[in-house]
Amino acid sequence: MYLNFAWRYFKAKKSANAINIIAWVTTGVIAFATCCQILVLSVYNGFEGLVKSLYTSFYSDLKIEPATGKTFFLSPEKINQLSALSQLKGISFIAEEKALLQNGEFQSVIQLKGVDENFITVSGVPQKITKGSFNLGNAEQPLMVVGSGVQNAAGIMLSNKFGEEKMAVISPKSNVTDNDPLQSLSEGIISPAGVFSVQQEFDNAYAITNIDFVKQQTGLGKNQYTAAEIKLKNENDAEAAKQAVEKVLGTGFVVKNRYQQNANLYNTMATEKWVIYAVLTLILIIAAFNMLSALTMLVLEKKHDISILQSMGASSLQIKKIFLSEGLLLGSIGTFIGVFTASVICYLQVTFKFIKIGGASFLIDYFPVKFLAMDYIIVVSTAMLIVLISSWAPAAKASRQSLELK
Repeated sequence: MYLNFAWRYFKAKKSANAINIIAWVTTGVIAFATCCQILVLSVYNGFEGLVKSLYTSFYSDLKIEPATGKTFFLSPEKINQLSALSQLKGISFIAEEKALLQNGEFQSVIQLKGVDENFITVSGVPQKITKGSFNLGNAEQPLMVVGSGVQNAAGIMLSNKFGEEKMAVISPKSNVTDNDPLQSLSEGIISPAGVFSVQQEFDNAYAITNIDFVKQQTGLGKNQYTAAEIKLKNENDAEAAKQAVEKVLGTGFVVKNRYQQNANLYNTMATEKWVIYAVLTLILIIAAFNMLSALTMLVLEKKHDISILQSMGASSLQIKKIFLSEGLLLGSIGTFIGVFTASVICYLQVTFKFIKIGGASFLIDYFPVKFLAMDYIIVVSTAMLIVLISSWAPAAKASRQSLELK
């Protein structure tokens, strides 16, 4: 019944044309705001998924780090217990240290990461090789794969025409008590075998080689590591697997999931998303003022109708519901138009990728889009809540009107 009254009031021609104009402007602003919210959030989801996929290639499902210091010792018995866990697909032990890479006149500070043979199973980096091959050699004949940024900084050619490139790696030794600074450094000769490209942060910093060479350079012991990276059979079991690994290791270790390994990135992306959402919500609040004006003018125009309804026995609550329904009707029409328009645009973008990103420096040349049902629920709920609040005052005013029949 209430929606029937609201629909009649919405369609009926008003005595003052301004009421019609304000009502349609209100509907249009709500449609525009909800459309922008869905579009921006969907595009943001697309970029978020793209960035996370890049980081996923480098960060493992779980990572073991020492609770204090830079290294930890892990006995073969503990390693066997970890390998026996049903949730684990593979575990790779890491020896990592900062080093100086020298190639003739070129030099670059790098993060030298030594990995074992299980690294191919655990990490996505081997699938990101753009030149050469993922070959790490051994302690006697070490090879490395470097990030594309390191390749440029160190002037690495990676060409067999001029023979295998030889370059020096200077790294600090661990557990050195000699006061002579030269005794605390080691120098090794290494050759590049390939170049990977994951994400600029990693490409500009990392060179990956075999763990035996890094241990030899840094003086780490047989069972001494800086980290261990774990691949899970099912990523959804991360929390249960994390607890199982912690139980096996005991104290002295920190086990991090993928979120904890890069908490700053995930927190920043989530914060940016909801800041954008809050800014776009301001447009809806502006529309609320238009709705307040439109409904207030409608209440003044329908004073006679209200009196007739009162004389027929309508209660104050029923009259309030009629004008609340009018506001919700306006909001619903605007929200539906906005959500529908945004969905069509997003679908066309997913299908045809017609909206391009300017420049050619990014990984893709179009705006990525990803639909999330929760975004639709939040946008629609926010719009209807604002509409309900803005409709309350005019509806309350109508319900308090005294009976006047002339």
